[in-house]
Amino acid sequence: MPVVMGTAGHVDHGKTTLVKTLTGIDCDRLEEEKKRGITIELGFAFFDLPDGGKMGIVDVPGHEKFVKNMVAGASGIDFVMLVIAADEGVMPQTREHLEICSLLGIPTGFVALTKTDMVDEEWLELVQEDVKAFLQGSFLEDAPIFPVSSQTGDGLDTVRAHIAKMEKELVPQRRSDLFRMPVDRSFTMRGHGTVVTGTMVSGSLNIGDEVRFYPHDFMGKVRGLQSHGSAVEKAPAGKRTAINIAGIEVSDVHRGDVLARPDTLFPSDTWHIELTCLSSSPSPLKNRTEIHFHHGARDVLARLYFPDRDKLMPGETAICEVRFPEPMVGVANDRCVVRSFSPLRTVGGGKLLHPEAERLRKKNPHYEVIWNSLQELPKAEPDDRVRLHLAMAAEKGLSFTRLCIFTDIETKKLEKSLNLLGGKQEALCFDKEERQYIAGKILTELSESCIEFMAAFHKNEPMKAGLSRGMLASGWGKKLSPKLVHFLVERLIKAKSIIVDGDVLRLPAHKVSMAADQEGLRKTILEAYEKGGITPPNLKEVLEPLGVEVKEAVPVLKLMEEKGEMVKVKDTLYYHAPALEKVKEMVCEYLSNHDDMGPGQLRETAGLSRKYAIPLLEYFDRVRLTMRIGDKRQLRGTGRA
Repeated sequence: MPVVMGTAGHVDHGKTTLVKTLTGIDCDRLEEEKKRGITIELGFAFFDLPDGGKMGIVDVPGHEKFVKNMVAGASGIDFVMLVIAADEGVMPQTREHLEICSLLGIPTGFVALTKTDMVDEEWLELVQEDVKAFLQGSFLEDAPIFPVSSQTGDGLDTVRAHIAKMEKELVPQRRSDLFRMPVDRSFTMRGHGTVVTGTMVSGSLNIGDEVRFYPHDFMGKVRGLQSHGSAVEKAPAGKRTAINIAGIEVSDVHRGDVLARPDTLFPSDTWHIELTCLSSSPSPLKNRTEIHFHHGARDVLARLYFPDRDKLMPGETAICEVRFPEPMVGVANDRCVVRSFSPLRTVGGGKLLHPEAERLRKKNPHYEVIWNSLQELPKAEPDDRVRLHLAMAAEKGLSFTRLCIFTDIETKKLEKSLNLLGGKQEALCFDKEERQYIAGKILTELSESCIEFMAAFHKNEPMKAGLSRGMLASGWGKKLSPKLVHFLVERLIKAKSIIVDGDVLRLPAHKVSMAADQEGLRKTILEAYEKGGITPPNLKEVLEPLGVEVKEAVPVLKLMEEKGEMVKVKDTLYYHAPALEKVKEMVCEYLSNHDDMGPGQLRETAGLSRKYAIPLLEYFDRVRLTMRIGDKRQLRGTGRA
């Protein structure tokens, strides 16, 4: 995988000159840079390797006013060449650049002690000792120091050899599955259209690929690729890349936008990070303070919130919630730098823990789980990162794509991790089509909640056999994904914790039962309607001697309907089921010998009054025994209900 070297150091210490001497490329491309003699924007070059390959170099500005550009350039480099002029030694931006490199997680590098032709041997030795002392405790503590002069050429071969050695030995830790490139420059090229440039931090890109400019919705298609000045069909991570994109206007592209494939990143206005306040910071970082936040090539204003303290003292590290005025996109373990609002200086930095965070509020029922998980995340192993993020997501669960971003685990490794956790019932896929996962513990809690809901339903509705899936979903599961409800219910059925009884669900121990007085009421109603036959009594008159209101008898009547003992014809008009069947037979027999039947014919045939005849005919229409044509009825089909 390609390696990228970056420069760092104080203004006018010879970074750009040294790069030009090593590569033959002048990184000062702006007219203003040439006039002022300092680097303002990022510069890019490539170093010819002994094996014929090329290694990218990012030359960053040293002037304190342009440190934000330095941060943009330092993101994505694998090792640093810290440039210190022998005639001046360690200067303010030397310190700040080293701190920024450390905050961005750059693991290694070396020191180029430039302008050696301007000092004598004794002074050079003193400067070298001073530089060694300055590097104590930093990631460059044991790094080699190479005296060099771009003017005389002294030491250049040694520096070249060391760069080639580092390129050969370093194994960059970049993801191969997720294409991502922060945009640091965009322009229009005549005959080609919009071109964007940047250092690809992960993944790869091919001509013809669809891309999106995050956090916006602008989409485009890769028309052409260039890397180190040559056209290529495919660009890998770690290389400076120029991308010609069709379907996008240059005015739509902004420095700091992130180019990635559609549906792979998730814009959010809140991040959770592990933040360190530099020991050199002149003051603590206070809660709710406004700062300059640097991530990739983007620099935005943001506010810091500390859930467990009022301020973060110099040298301390804590979990911090960062709130942005506009959405940002990132991947777990991304590095960021914090600079004070005024005066501008680097005061801290850290590592991204959650790139699509929910704002921490103590009234949130999952607050403790989220807070405890965030504290575990910085040192968590891959499997544990999956487990912790699923715990924070609670009943919402997470898609496979989001887990890839939230855990910073490559696709194949994440699949293995999920299979392992699935075997332990710690992570379960409840939606195979969308690849949605939920924590096993959360699923257990939901299962218990579902059973409690059904138990309460049985207690409140003892005479109902159970409840439908739709009732369960719209009641207990109204805030859950329908697919999660289905998955959970099927698991409970398979475990025999829920029984399917016809069209309803019930708990295994539930049996329809009536209290003694309700059973007595049932018998009284049944006897009255059996006696009434095809001219049933008025329900109110049956209940009145018992001192029972109609609404109080409704549950008993519903149960009798479910058992097939009674049939509700209309409102409070009920029929004993055998009596209604008798009327049905009369209607069928009459219509088998006649073309149609009206209310009058039914009254004559069955000996019924109008108050029974009309509701009965309407009932037979509803159950599709008959169909109405004008005021008459005819048998529908075979005449069977």
